Amino acid sequence: MTAVIDGGDRADARRNRAKVLSAAGAAFAEHGLDVPLGDIARRAGVGTGTVYRHFPSKQALLEAVHAQHLNDLIASGERRMARSAPTEAFFGFLLEVVETSQRRGPVCDLVTADPSWPRPVLTAAVQRFRQVLTALLHAAQRAGGVRPGLGPEDVAAFAVGCTAMLAARRDRQAGLALVRLALDGLRPSTSVTEQASFRDGVHRTIGAGCEECGAALAPRPTGRPLRYCGATCRQRARRRRLAD
Repeated sequence: MTAVIDGGDRADARRNRAKVLSAAGAAFAEHGLDVPLGDIARRAGVGTGTVYRHFPSKQALLEAVHAQHLNDLIASGERRMARSAPTEAFFGFLLEVVETSQRRGPVCDLVTADPSWPRPVLTAAVQRFRQVLTALLHAAQRAGGVRPGLGPEDVAAFAVGCTAMLAARRDRQAGLALVRLALDGLRPSTSVTEQASFRDGVHRTIGAGCEECGAALAPRPTGRPLRYCGATCRQRARRRRLAD
């Protein structure tokens, strides 16, 4: 009988811990990191003492929330590897990382900005996340779906940029459309970077778009190829040449 009671107590403790983590993640995402632990306890439907038994400080709770986020992504990545083609699995995973990380931004910022915490739980989750990301990337590269030469750190940095781009758009669907467009740059068929020249911080693609603004140009069946998308860019380029 005692074993049954103890088992029930442990099950209750696990449920309470999961409730606190879920409530804390939502509260931090919605209201920032200044949310009192008492508010998180009420949101989770438990007492403040229950929160402190599982997480003795807000720092410990923040670490656990971020580690849980990574663990959820790890599980998703492993499912994708088992169920989807390599390229589909990689891009689906990366889009999920961007979408969920944008909502968890405040937590990510604090955890990554403070190197003084002893964070064994978070460190273990980060290592496993990198292993899954690396496996997905290499599988997609072997399948020919991702540019060769890219490493996991490149992809992680790329995801950070996409997350910032998504956060900058109020229209979430428009932001996701931009993110998908950016992700296409990881595919082998996208070769804008190799063909590009740079001047004064403006990206111009020779032979693929307007030399001034980079807008796509319709090909001409005869004659010289177009260099500019219209009169405005042609005049701007002329003024730039005169200034030089």
